[in-house]
Amino acid sequence: MKVIHNKAEKSAEIYLYEDIGAGWFGGVSSKEFSDELKSVGQVDTINLRLNSPGGSVFDGIAIYNLLVSNPAKVTVHIDGLAASIASIVAMAGDEIRMAENALVMIHNPWTVAIGEEDDLRKEADTLGAVRGRIIRTYVSRTTSEEDQISEWMNAETWMSADEAKERGFADQITEEMKQAACIDCSRYKYRNAPNMQATAEAERPLYLAARSRIAHMQSRLRRRKL
Repeated sequence: MKVIHNKAEKSAEIYLYEDIGAGWFGGVSSKEFSDELKSVGQVDTINLRLNSPGGSVFDGIAIYNLLVSNPAKVTVHIDGLAASIASIVAMAGDEIRMAENALVMIHNPWTVAIGEEDDLRKEADTLGAVRGRIIRTYVSRTTSEEDQISEWMNAETWMSADEAKERGFADQITEEMKQAACIDCSRYKYRNAPNMQATAEAERPLYLAARSRIAHMQSRLRRRKL
């Protein structure tokens, strides 16, 4: 995760370009996100740049709550992918902007569990409660009804930018950002995931260009301080 603090403009740009949850392939935990947000201090605007296949449900919900409770205006930019719990993080935006070639995916929460009958029943009850909370979050931010969202989650639904905007998961469509195509969804075993990894090597130079842009912005901010 990269954070660029622009004190002159009282803004922060946060790049969440990885898995959510520290135990998920080296991703970002909610504590790390909280610490980074505190280090920025009080700002007027937070630009969250999002490209994530998801990860830990509870870390994602915590990150969502941190953004919603922040007094700054939060603009979410879906640069490549907002899948699974990352789509909930996206719902924290006062405004959600989505690249023309980006994707949003929603599905039912799942877990791995072992134990006796009662243990598994408790896990199922927990999943049901989490699913209900996720549905209510989507309903509160989008233009879609609870029953329809429930159907989309059951089917593991992938949305283009046009579909996401039509259904209220995005407010504005922006130009393509090809460098964000490096996310590999294969490790999550999603049922309907598009083959993003197939184009990862071809898009690598553009991805590196984006990283260079971040470094350049950081350098400019450092020079302003001197």
